[in-house]
Amino acid sequence: MVGSGFQNIFKIPELKKRVLMTLALLIVYRIGVHVPVPGIDSVALASFFAKAKGTLLGLFDMFSGGAFEKLSVFALGIMPYISSSIILQLLTVVVPHLERLSKEGEQGRKKIVQYTRYGTVLLSIIQGFGISIGLESMASPGGAPVVLFPGWGFRLMTVITLTAGTAFIMWLGEQITERGIGNGISLIIFAGIVCRMPNAIANTFKLVSTGEMNIFFVVILLVLMVGVVGVIIFVEQGQRRIPVQYAKRIIGRKMYGGQSTHLPLKINTSGVIPPIFASSIMMFPATIASFIKIEWMQDFAKALTPGGVVYELLFVGLIFFFCYFYTAVTFNPVDVSENMKKHGGYIPGIRPGKRTSDYIDRVLTRITLGGAIYVSCICVLPSVLITQVNVPFYFGGTALLIVVGVAIDTISQIESHMISRHYEGFLKKSGARVKGRF
Repeated sequence: MVGSGFQNIFKIPELKKRVLMTLALLIVYRIGVHVPVPGIDSVALASFFAKAKGTLLGLFDMFSGGAFEKLSVFALGIMPYISSSIILQLLTVVVPHLERLSKEGEQGRKKIVQYTRYGTVLLSIIQGFGISIGLESMASPGGAPVVLFPGWGFRLMTVITLTAGTAFIMWLGEQITERGIGNGISLIIFAGIVCRMPNAIANTFKLVSTGEMNIFFVVILLVLMVGVVGVIIFVEQGQRRIPVQYAKRIIGRKMYGGQSTHLPLKINTSGVIPPIFASSIMMFPATIASFIKIEWMQDFAKALTPGGVVYELLFVGLIFFFCYFYTAVTFNPVDVSENMKKHGGYIPGIRPGKRTSDYIDRVLTRITLGGAIYVSCICVLPSVLITQVNVPFYFGGTALLIVVGVAIDTISQIESHMISRHYEGFLKKSGARVKGRF
């Protein structure tokens, strides 16, 4: 079934071109991950990062697809773009000009995207400068300095290189979205995470072969992984369906309406956005603080280390905030209620207008609470596994949500292309269809 679905991809010229374009641009991204910033001792840097696994720097490296550990031109990854998007979305609620732009359709959206790009460059410059300062104070466990020739020359070169790298990744993401298949930014993060999985698997086998990990424990871990992935797929596809009835209307000599349908509300309406936003906010100040050799700043960085109580509480709090915030930004019950009323639709037992919007808002608030709890549990899972069970790699959390979520979204887009051109999708015999998550 799946095999024939993949064969159908290459029978549709436009879809084939989009898929190949996406793969080509992702390959370009992965090549860039291995291009180092000038002036760095790669051996000393690798030694430094060997003791940073499971810390904030290790987590940052995971999001950059291994580029941060190598300090490549893509070391900042796409996080400055995500941080800039967060700031713009927050400002949209409080700045009237941005709020007007968000309601102006395509032209307004383009203007906001332009502001997001400017913000990305500004944040990249700030983060790049902070990293260059921090690198000059870093050394390997043997005492070898990471930076070969410290000074303003190195700092300026690092800032320019890292900023250009992030701008190029941002461009790649936009090209994938426009000319490829799926969401470009999400696919770039997806590619970075997936490319690190073989190393995690190899390290696990190495630990088993040396006797440091019990084979029975590995089997239990595999069962847990399959179970968690199954739960994510189940919840991401879950919906609360509100019944909607459309009244019969006579237009001319024909009668329209009278049918029953439903309004689908996803359990996790905001998708992977809350954990990504929360992670980027937690990483930015703590990473900068970890580079500054001041005692209170070091204590601050230590408090914001994954696995710590303060970090996890703040992280969960931010996830809850962004679950509700992003749902409120993307789904307006008042607009939905007005559109239903305009087309003669109503929820049985609920009066059209404000009563309907209040009812939808109440239902959405309740299911968003369940979605926020689910996302928080998945995102706290890696810290529990690493600190309590000594698992030697990150499993779960934002990374797993992104991998599963982006896979579902991309497959659903490919499925839509094939079905619209009268080709069977991946699940043709079962009659099932993969639902999009965004």
